[in-house]
Amino acid sequence: MADSTFDIVSKIDPMELENAVNQTHKELTQRYDFKGVDARIENTSSGITLEANTEERVKAVLDVLQSKLVKRGISLKSLDTSEPAASGKIYRITGSLKMGISADNGKKITALIRAEGPKSVKATIQGDEVRVSSKSRDDLQGVISLVKGADLDIDVQFVNYR
Repeated sequence: MADSTFDIVSKIDPMELENAVNQTHKELTQRYDFKGVDARIENTSSGITLEANTEERVKAVLDVLQSKLVKRGISLKSLDTSEPAASGKIYRITGSLKMGISADNGKKITALIRAEGPKSVKATIQGDEVRVSSKSRDDLQGVISLVKGADLDIDVQFVNYR
């Protein structure tokens, strides 16, 4: 019998991200408390930029964005934001998106699986994802629940379950 496998990845659906940014922009233009505060959100290739004329308002824009991300199924662990920085009369927050599993996080995941997972399971790092294999599908399901329950600083998904 062949080994069963799955991959542990950390990815963001770009269309869901775009939808969340568009919904945030729409809410900023419609809400009364954002009138006249020059609140803006922009999605660039390097990340997301939030702007407003006060520190409290730019934090409120971030709060709106975070609520839209959660509604669209994107984990807040995938967004890394800076502190509000003044640039002239505008306060700005920049956010970068965490995509892919770094080498350090890959090592943490494989070490967790080796330490607490079933002994028949093998985990290997392949680029920015971790491949998990075993002869037993039940063991693989146990690894999925183990990784879901672990306190990792990245959002993980499980794909290519065969």
